[in-house]
Amino acid sequence: MPKPTQSKPKTPDPSPTPKILQFRVWLIGLSPMIWRRVQVPDSLTLRELHGVIQIVMGWEGIHLFQFSLRARRFGSLELAARSPDVALSELRLRQGTRFRYEYDLNGPWEHEVRLERRHEADPQRTYPICLDGDGSCPPEDCCGVTGFLARREAWTTPEAGYDYAVLAGFIDQLAVKRSTGASIDAEEINDVQEALERLEGRQGWKGNPFSRKDVNVRLSRAEYLDLMHQQW
Repeated sequence: MPKPTQSKPKTPDPSPTPKILQFRVWLIGLSPMIWRRVQVPDSLTLRELHGVIQIVMGWEGIHLFQFSLRARRFGSLELAARSPDVALSELRLRQGTRFRYEYDLNGPWEHEVRLERRHEADPQRTYPICLDGDGSCPPEDCCGVTGFLARREAWTTPEAGYDYAVLAGFIDQLAVKRSTGASIDAEEINDVQEALERLEGRQGWKGNPFSRKDVNVRLSRAEYLDLMHQQW
């Protein structure tokens, strides 16, 4: 009798290539626009996406948050919203879908999130990754859009011009006194120090500058996993 042929063991199918979602996130109500473009695996949860947005925008994760999507709210437990521990893949987002992300609801800071495209993961890349963006993130606790705009406009007020004039005048006087050997008046030094302190304070009002390189370093360290729970 012929020997029964043994079937070869089946080679296991390779694991599927992860799917990547590309989002554009921008702050509503500000001009020039403050925005970021980010790619994340669709296996990420909304809670993890919250952490990613915190990193790429420049927030500190110290306030409550919520996503508004298809008449449903997902977010912080204190807001009586649905749990954000739901994978993006389960939401079945279509290209072009927009939804709202809110942070610091006392402000609040409202972000529009738009799904631009979906594609397979690039094996040469680490995700999440920030591709592009522009605009400094407003400082925390500055009373939302209205407060931020008021502080930003403070750079053009007469008070700011006066402080710059104090510095310019001091530099001119310093050159003259050095050439003549005259001493610097203590009151002049005090005026300059006060002007510098006011200007440094205004510098913080402009917000946190955006650096794609720094953002991606933080994402590669998975800092978003810490920020997604960081509220107090």
